[in-house]
Amino acid sequence: MTRIGLEIHCQLTKLESKLFCSCKAEYRNLEPNTNICPVCVGLPGSLPMLNKKAVEKAAMISLALGCKIPEQIGFFRKNYFYPDLPKNFQITQYNAYGPTSIGSDGKIEIEGKQIRIRRIQLEEDPGRLVYEGKSMLTLVDYNRAGTPLVEIVTEPDFETPKQVRVFLNVLADLVENIGVGDPYLEGAMRVDGNISEGDGNRVEIKNVGSFRDIEKALHFEITRQQSLVERGIEVAAETRHWDEARRITVSSRSKEEEQDYRYLPESDIPIVNIKSQTVNKIKDQMPESIVAKRERYITKYGIPAQVADVLSSDRFYSDLFDKSHNEKNAKEVSNIITTDLMGFADTREKKLELKISPQHISDLADAITTNKITRNSGKLALQEMVKTGKSLADVISSLDLGHVSDVGSIEKIIDEVFKEEEKAVAEARQNPATINYLVGKVMRKTKGKADPTTTLEILRKKLSS
Repeated sequence: MTRIGLEIHCQLTKLESKLFCSCKAEYRNLEPNTNICPVCVGLPGSLPMLNKKAVEKAAMISLALGCKIPEQIGFFRKNYFYPDLPKNFQITQYNAYGPTSIGSDGKIEIEGKQIRIRRIQLEEDPGRLVYEGKSMLTLVDYNRAGTPLVEIVTEPDFETPKQVRVFLNVLADLVENIGVGDPYLEGAMRVDGNISEGDGNRVEIKNVGSFRDIEKALHFEITRQQSLVERGIEVAAETRHWDEARRITVSSRSKEEEQDYRYLPESDIPIVNIKSQTVNKIKDQMPESIVAKRERYITKYGIPAQVADVLSSDRFYSDLFDKSHNEKNAKEVSNIITTDLMGFADTREKKLELKISPQHISDLADAITTNKITRNSGKLALQEMVKTGKSLADVISSLDLGHVSDVGSIEKIIDEVFKEEEKAVAEARQNPATINYLVGKVMRKTKGKADPTTTLEILRKKLSS
């Protein structure tokens, strides 16, 4: 039996400063080693100062995952030596004397299966190693050193790589929804996968940066370990990394055990007391959960469950929905966002490029529900508004998207279609199911502006006469 556990490192990207100093938490797009201070690089005499907001954000993640938050949290030094760790130890949390990390004993359900959360710990990110192409040079950038993150450790409850991928997608949506981080930024969510076959040794796949790659890495590692077991070869306890170019895992080093890190209490950071009133205040500040949001969309607005699933799981689009709908157009707004808008912006980068506002969406939904424009014309209008930011009225005017519902105008166009498509007309009289071909021809001639209901009624009358 395959057993898989995860360690997910999730940066708290919504914070302004690092975990133990006032340097910027956002290090991306900065010149190397320009976002550092004596605390970041561990200079002698420098003292860390715990970021209160980071504790609150980490507590939000713990609460969202159903974890218990202890009355006291503490920090430890995790000793290991690597170029990107200038102090030669990382300040993290460790449940050495009972639960003192920010969360423990949580759970999350995916596809009917419960995944247990062993603990959630608040810690600092190390620096970054940058490899200079063919020159084989390894450069160190300490801008990231000290960036606040939480490490989410699961129990080995996963049985397949697919379950892992689903869990990570759910977790990313949750982190984004409660407003503590943007998991889709480069390096903002990194995953270590621990995998074993039966009672065999545990192998760790270290620091995989994408959900797609961790799924591939786990697939490869399952095959590799099963092959070794079948041949009677013991699986070595080791740390491996994912070679994306060759699509294989490669041995990196023997697997460390907890005692190898020589955890020591961090004497420069006192124990932090977390009162029940503080936890309750954090709960009150948390936004509506994805589950509650989904239920509201279904029960209050009658949105289909599948559409509600998609809409509620994405913070960007659910916020857009909540700001743009009213009681009358809610269903149409949900259709516009999930069917059309998501097709234009299926990545984070494309979302940021959208020149669209709640007013755009609201106006478009009202125009469609009141038959001012057709659904097809609405798609064209949305595409133009997304690109230019123009108002719906300006787009309708410039693209001539006005609705054609006048019976006389539609009859005239249908007469033209009948002359051009005599064979199709004869076939439709024999087989009414083929009438959609003629509807399509009318739509092409009107550039999608003809009212489809009126068009269908007139066609049926003419075909039966």
